[in-house]
Amino acid sequence: MVETLNLKKTAFVMIDLQKGIALRPHLVPYSGQQVLDKNERIAKKLANTQATIVCVHVKNDGPEILRPITDQTPISVQKQPADFSDFVLPIATDSSVKNLIHVKKHNWGAFYGTDLEVQLRRRGIDTIILSGIATSIGVDTTAREAYQAGYQLISIEDAMTDFNAALHNDTVEHIFTRIGRVRTTLEIIEMIARS
Repeated sequence: MVETLNLKKTAFVMIDLQKGIALRPHLVPYSGQQVLDKNERIAKKLANTQATIVCVHVKNDGPEILRPITDQTPISVQKQPADFSDFVLPIATDSSVKNLIHVKKHNWGAFYGTDLEVQLRRRGIDTIILSGIATSIGVDTTAREAYQAGYQLISIEDAMTDFNAALHNDTVEHIFTRIGRVRTTLEIIEMIARS
Protein backbone atom coordinates (compact mmCIF):
# COMPACT_ATOMS: atom_id res chain seq x y z
CA MET A 1 0.00 0.00 0.00
CA VAL A 2 1.34 3.42 -0.98
CA GLU A 3 1.01 5.82 1.94
CA THR A 4 0.20 9.49 1.47
CA LEU A 5 -0.73 12.35 3.76
CA ASN A 6 -3.46 14.95 3.58
CA LEU A 7 -1.11 17.82 4.42
CA LYS A 8 -3.96 20.17 5.29
CA LYS A 9 -4.94 17.78 8.09
CA THR A 10 -1.39 16.90 9.20
CA ALA A 11 0.81 18.41 11.91
CA PHE A 12 4.50 17.64 12.38
CA VAL A 13 5.04 17.91 16.15
CA MET A 14 8.65 18.06 17.39
CA ILE A 15 9.15 17.58 21.14
CA ASP A 16 11.86 19.38 23.14
CA LEU A 17 14.40 20.01 20.39
CA GLN A 18 15.87 22.77 22.48
CA LYS A 19 19.34 23.74 23.61
CA GLY A 20 19.18 22.28 27.12
CA ILE A 21 18.00 18.86 25.91
CA ALA A 22 19.01 18.21 22.29
CA LEU A 23 22.64 19.24 22.83
CA ARG A 24 23.22 16.87 25.75
CA PRO A 25 25.84 14.15 25.28
CA HIS A 26 25.07 10.46 25.64
CA LEU A 27 21.72 10.41 23.84
CA VAL A 28 20.99 6.98 22.33
CA PRO A 29 20.43 5.26 19.97
CA TYR A 30 20.85 8.47 17.93
CA SER A 31 22.87 11.53 18.84
CA GLY A 32 21.13 14.82 19.41
CA GLN A 33 22.70 16.16 16.23
CA GLN A 34 21.42 13.22 14.17
CA VAL A 35 17.90 13.83 15.49
CA LEU A 36 18.16 17.57 14.84
CA ASP A 37 19.34 16.97 11.27
CA LYS A 38 16.45 14.60 10.52
CA ASN A 39 13.85 16.91 12.04
CA GLU A 40 15.19 19.91 10.15
CA ARG A 41 15.08 17.91 6.92
CA ILE A 42 11.42 16.95 7.43
CA ALA A 43 10.43 20.44 8.57
CA LYS A 44 12.01 21.98 5.45
CA LYS A 45 9.95 19.63 3.27
CA LEU A 46 6.80 20.84 5.06
CA ALA A 47 7.70 24.54 5.22
CA ASN A 48 5.01 26.76 3.68
CA THR A 49 2.82 23.81 2.69
CA GLN A 50 -0.71 23.18 3.98
CA ALA A 51 0.71 21.15 6.87
CA THR A 52 1.27 22.61 10.33
CA ILE A 53 4.73 22.49 11.90
CA VAL A 54 4.79 22.57 15.71
CA CYS A 55 7.92 23.22 17.75
CA VAL A 56 7.31 22.26 21.37
CA HIS A 57 9.69 23.21 24.14
CA VAL A 58 9.59 22.67 27.87
CA LYS A 59 10.09 25.31 30.53
CA ASN A 60 9.65 23.91 34.02
CA ASP A 61 12.19 25.41 36.36
CA GLY A 62 10.03 28.15 37.86
CA PRO A 63 7.10 28.02 40.23
CA GLU A 64 5.32 25.67 37.80
CA ILE A 65 7.80 22.84 38.38
CA LEU A 66 6.23 19.59 39.56
CA ARG A 67 7.54 18.24 42.85
CA PRO A 68 6.09 14.74 43.24
CA ILE A 69 6.95 12.46 46.10
CA THR A 70 8.66 9.51 44.42
CA ASP A 71 10.46 6.29 45.22
CA GLN A 72 13.53 7.42 43.29
CA THR A 73 16.02 9.97 44.48
CA PRO A 74 14.81 13.27 43.06
CA ILE A 75 16.91 14.92 40.42
CA SER A 76 18.36 17.98 42.05
CA VAL A 77 16.56 21.07 40.89
CA GLN A 78 19.17 23.45 39.64
CA LYS A 79 18.58 26.81 38.05
CA GLN A 80 18.52 26.23 34.31
CA PRO A 81 20.55 28.49 32.05
CA ALA A 82 18.58 31.32 30.46
CA ASP A 83 18.90 29.69 27.03
CA PHE A 84 17.82 26.18 28.17
CA SER A 85 14.50 26.38 26.27
CA ASP A 86 15.88 28.04 23.14
CA PHE A 87 15.07 26.18 19.92
CA VAL A 88 18.14 24.90 18.09
CA LEU A 89 16.60 24.02 14.74
CA PRO A 90 17.14 26.87 12.27
CA ILE A 91 13.60 26.46 10.92
CA ALA A 92 12.10 27.05 14.38
CA THR A 93 12.99 30.73 14.22
CA ASP A 94 12.75 31.27 10.47
CA SER A 95 10.19 34.06 9.98
CA SER A 96 9.72 33.10 6.34
CA VAL A 97 8.01 29.85 7.43
CA LYS A 98 4.34 30.80 7.77
CA ASN A 99 2.92 27.41 8.84
CA LEU A 100 4.96 27.05 12.04
CA ILE A 101 3.76 27.50 15.61
CA HIS A 102 5.52 27.29 18.99
CA VAL A 103 4.06 25.60 22.06
CA LYS A 104 5.53 26.00 25.55
CA LYS A 105 4.81 23.12 27.91
CA HIS A 106 5.44 22.65 31.62
CA ASN A 107 4.83 18.89 31.82
CA TRP A 108 6.09 15.80 30.01
CA GLY A 109 3.33 15.86 27.40
CA ALA A 110 2.60 18.63 24.91
CA PHE A 111 -1.19 18.59 25.37
CA TYR A 112 -1.94 18.98 29.07
CA GLY A 113 -1.81 22.61 30.18
CA THR A 114 -1.02 24.01 26.71
CA ASP A 115 -3.01 25.34 23.76
CA LEU A 116 -1.75 22.61 21.41
CA GLU A 117 -5.09 20.87 20.99
CA VAL A 118 -6.90 24.17 20.35
CA GLN A 119 -4.29 25.06 17.72
CA LEU A 120 -4.65 21.66 16.02
CA ARG A 121 -8.47 21.51 16.15
CA ARG A 122 -8.79 25.04 14.71
CA ARG A 123 -6.69 23.93 11.76
CA GLY A 124 -8.66 20.72 11.22
CA ILE A 125 -5.69 18.48 12.04
CA ASP A 126 -6.44 14.78 12.42
CA THR A 127 -2.95 13.30 11.89
CA ILE A 128 0.17 13.96 13.95
CA ILE A 129 3.69 13.07 12.82
CA LEU A 130 5.72 12.91 16.03
CA SER A 131 9.43 13.19 16.83
CA GLY A 132 11.78 14.57 19.50
CA ILE A 133 13.58 13.91 22.75
CA ALA A 134 13.22 11.89 24.92
CA THR A 135 11.39 8.98 23.32
CA SER A 136 10.25 7.43 26.62
CA ILE A 137 9.34 10.72 28.32
CA GLY A 138 8.08 13.73 26.37
CA VAL A 139 7.49 11.94 23.07
CA ASP A 140 5.74 8.97 24.68
CA THR A 141 3.53 11.13 26.90
CA THR A 142 2.54 13.32 23.95
CA ALA A 143 1.85 10.23 21.82
CA ARG A 144 -0.46 8.79 24.46
CA GLU A 145 -2.27 12.12 24.85
CA ALA A 146 -2.71 12.35 21.07
CA TYR A 147 -4.01 8.79 20.91
CA GLN A 148 -6.52 9.45 23.69
CA ALA A 149 -7.69 12.59 21.88
CA GLY A 150 -8.40 10.56 18.73
CA TYR A 151 -5.54 11.69 16.47
CA GLN A 152 -3.97 9.37 13.91
CA LEU A 153 -0.34 9.06 14.96
CA ILE A 154 2.84 8.43 12.99
CA SER A 155 6.03 8.25 15.08
CA ILE A 156 9.39 8.71 13.36
CA GLU A 157 11.72 6.16 14.98
CA ASP A 158 15.01 7.67 13.77
CA ALA A 159 13.97 11.29 14.40
CA MET A 160 13.73 10.73 18.15
CA THR A 161 16.16 9.53 20.78
CA ASP A 162 16.46 8.93 24.51
CA PHE A 163 18.83 8.77 27.44
CA ASN A 164 18.45 4.98 27.44
CA ALA A 165 18.50 2.89 24.24
CA ALA A 166 16.42 0.07 25.74
CA LEU A 167 13.68 2.52 26.74
CA HIS A 168 13.73 4.05 23.24
CA ASN A 169 13.42 0.65 21.58
CA ASP A 170 10.77 -0.66 23.99
CA THR A 171 8.64 2.49 23.64
CA VAL A 172 8.80 2.40 19.85
CA GLU A 173 8.17 -1.34 19.57
CA HIS A 174 5.63 -1.91 22.34
CA ILE A 175 3.76 1.40 22.62
CA PHE A 176 3.99 3.37 19.38
CA THR A 177 3.12 0.38 17.19
CA ARG A 178 -0.06 -0.16 19.28
CA ILE A 179 -1.33 3.43 19.13
CA GLY A 180 -0.26 4.35 15.61
CA ARG A 181 2.26 3.73 12.88
CA VAL A 182 6.06 3.87 13.11
CA ARG A 183 8.05 5.09 10.12
CA THR A 184 11.56 6.31 9.30
CA THR A 185 12.59 9.78 8.22
CA LEU A 186 13.01 8.56 4.65
CA GLU A 187 9.53 7.01 4.64
CA ILE A 188 8.01 10.26 5.94
CA ILE A 189 9.80 12.29 3.28
CA GLU A 190 8.51 9.91 0.61
CA MET A 191 4.97 10.27 2.01
CA ILE A 192 5.28 14.07 1.87
CA ALA A 193 6.54 13.92 -1.71
CA ARG A 194 3.52 11.85 -2.76
CA SER A 195 1.03 14.12 -1.00
